Amino acid sequence: MAHTIASPPRAGAADTSRVKGGRRGRVTDSESALAWIFLLPSVVYIIALVAVPFFLAIAFSLSDVTAGDPSYDWAGLAAFRRAFADPVFWRSLWNTLIFTGISMALIIVLGKVLANILVADFRGKWVVRFLVLLPWTTPVALSTVSWLWLLDSIYSPIDWLLRNAGVIQGNMYWLGQPKLAMASVIAVHVWRLTPLAAVIMMAGLLAVPQDINEAARVDGAGFWRRMFEVTIPLTLPVIGVAGLFGAILTFTDMTVVYVLTRGGPTNSTQVLASWAFIRGIEGGDVAQGAAIALFLFPLLLAAAVLILRAVRRMEIT
Repeated sequence: MAHTIASPPRAGAADTSRVKGGRRGRVTDSESALAWIFLLPSVVYIIALVAVPFFLAIAFSLSDVTAGDPSYDWAGLAAFRRAFADPVFWRSLWNTLIFTGISMALIIVLGKVLANILVADFRGKWVVRFLVLLPWTTPVALSTVSWLWLLDSIYSPIDWLLRNAGVIQGNMYWLGQPKLAMASVIAVHVWRLTPLAAVIMMAGLLAVPQDINEAARVDGAGFWRRMFEVTIPLTLPVIGVAGLFGAILTFTDMTVVYVLTRGGPTNSTQVLASWAFIRGIEGGDVAQGAAIALFLFPLLLAAAVLILRAVRRMEIT
């Protein structure tokens, strides 16, 4: 019966596999190499969707590019001068500050209330959490279209409920009057972003040691005293982070305004983001649209720096 004798592995092949395994082991064991490997997708994402559009906006704002004439010609600061000479630009800037300020105050307060509810132990907590997160998980355009129907000037279900409750007599025209339109836009935006702030603050509340609350309760501190003297001071950095995210998403948001009012009536709800879109995309003046959009950058940078400095001071104290 024939027997086959296995030939011993060649020394060169063994050395090659050992070298490959050693290199692979060195790569997987190196924290710096793994850090770059894991950060690479995020870096590519930021470069492709943030850095490239930002520098393109700078280039377009210094040109005379339009939808009808896409050829690039240097124009200097002409687009900025046209934007600053437009009264709608200054109206949009003021509306942006009002929209962001009121929205952020409501988002932080309501987010804190919701976070306290979500960390409480009660039956059906997971259903409540699902309903709270639903506005944030729903696509913004879809949810805003739903609100457009709810705030309809003629067939609004909200008006129908208020009329049957005897609160109002006729229609409210939520999106047809300047003050009501701004209030409606703010309300829809707050409804959409409050769940995000609540989740961030809920994480901060869960990180607070229970021993501190128990010690305050033993010392006779009631709910409100524990809230303002224990819980809020310990979660201020997390509240600051929630405020930063909310400020960025509010300051640069145009979907709610565009879908509900398109800046009307008479530009009473126009914000910088929506006005940049209307001028640059719908109006075809790409240079002026880019100039208006770039004006958001220094304002948002200043707000982010102030919030981050406040958060750092909270962490130090």
